Amino acid sequence: MRFKNTLFLLLFFLLSSNISGQQYTDDLGAEFHKKKRQEFRNQMPPNSIAFFFTSPIMKRSNDTDFMYHQDPNFYYLTGWREPHGVLVIYKDKQQDEAGLYNEILFVRERNEYREMWDGKRLGLKGAENMSFDRVLLRSSFDENSINIKNFSNVLNMDIRDDVRDFKDDKYDLYNIQNKFLEIISAKEISENLGDQKKEFKNTSINNIMSNLRQTKDSLEIKLLTKAVKISSLAQIEVMKAIHGEMTEREIQGIHEFIYRKYGAAHEGYNSIVGAGANSCILHYITNDAVDIDNQLILMDLGAEYRGYTADVTRTIPVNGKFSEEQKEIYDIVYESQEEAIKKAVIGNTFNDIYIESFKIISSGLMKLGIIDNIEEARKYYPHGVSHHIGLDVHDPGSRTLKKNMIITVEPGIYIPENSDCDPKWWNIGVRIEDDILITESNPINLSADAPRLSTEIEILMKQESIINQLDLPDIDN
Repeated sequence: MRFKNTLFLLLFFLLSSNISGQQYTDDLGAEFHKKKRQEFRNQMPPNSIAFFFTSPIMKRSNDTDFMYHQDPNFYYLTGWREPHGVLVIYKDKQQDEAGLYNEILFVRERNEYREMWDGKRLGLKGAENMSFDRVLLRSSFDENSINIKNFSNVLNMDIRDDVRDFKDDKYDLYNIQNKFLEIISAKEISENLGDQKKEFKNTSINNIMSNLRQTKDSLEIKLLTKAVKISSLAQIEVMKAIHGEMTEREIQGIHEFIYRKYGAAHEGYNSIVGAGANSCILHYITNDAVDIDNQLILMDLGAEYRGYTADVTRTIPVNGKFSEEQKEIYDIVYESQEEAIKKAVIGNTFNDIYIESFKIISSGLMKLGIIDNIEEARKYYPHGVSHHIGLDVHDPGSRTLKKNMIITVEPGIYIPENSDCDPKWWNIGVRIEDDILITESNPINLSADAPRLSTEIEILMKQESIINQLDLPDIDN
């Protein structure tokens, strides 16, 4: 099959459904996205073309779908929240009968019947004020003369491998996407000129997008700060409201209620709320334990506000008072984080932050007799200490810090049952995670509103919570 036909087949399928996406306010504005497209274009190789696809709609079960979430790169460059679209960016100006252009946004058409069920679509008119050179309907794509043979470099997104069950009557998306990769990785296009073929380069867009997204503009910092403030406030309210008769899921619900109260429509990732033994499971998301009294509870959650997600973790005693063993482990993690945050400065790396945190954790564990040598600490502190946040909770970016990056600093100690130490330490899991803005001077802890010091947590937990005034009737099983 010729490259051009296969590309059109792929794009036609991605554009073919009529299921509606969600409409959102775009606080960044059209000029932000236009600026980012130009910054992307500036980093494109000579004589190149780039393709960005919207996220697919994911089936949840039977005839229901998961809430639609736009591909972060696509949103970053367009502000477009709907599915079944394609963005084409050219390195150099192109020309047609209407004049010069260097980008095309393909969008789905309006559909009165589907909009009755799924909500209004923006269509061509909705994209009029979004500062694109060209906006065309998806139905016009086959009529558009995107001739891949004219370009030396084709830039494309990594094809997702989690959509293999998303099918229609004619096409299997997963297989079509892999066929697309096979063809462009062959680095040649038939010219229909006998045996003559043209070689070209296939380049991932990941490096360029990582360069763009790793540092945040002022508008992005504003949205991320709001997301972090909401997440921190939720931690505070849970500290006041929690008691031993609650369940993990109930505590998760309080966090997520606060998110929605302040306009955050989603969580940035699956909420982690683990008490006791569950606090030692790094990405525990079941959150179904019902007996949590007299245990530590680790709460790793983040509000997503206008697409940007926080990532804040606090670990607290459910009964409001740290036991001696809990406090000793907690205070090691706190000291580790305090010193690690100081290393979050321009020019340092994630490794510099990690080394500082590991030094304190390993020393603390040795003093308590939990380990016999420094290297054993990795059993109880098995993860890295930092990552970028932004449109993704694990945003792309360099490990070397620059101004206006926003990263996490999140040391932890996890001692599961049957660990090779005194059983009094078993089932104690502690992580403290904050979101840190890198500046020209000192790092700024955006999530500092939520107490971290063990004594401050205990004081706050004595306060009354309005949430506990909610009195619902019992429901018999």
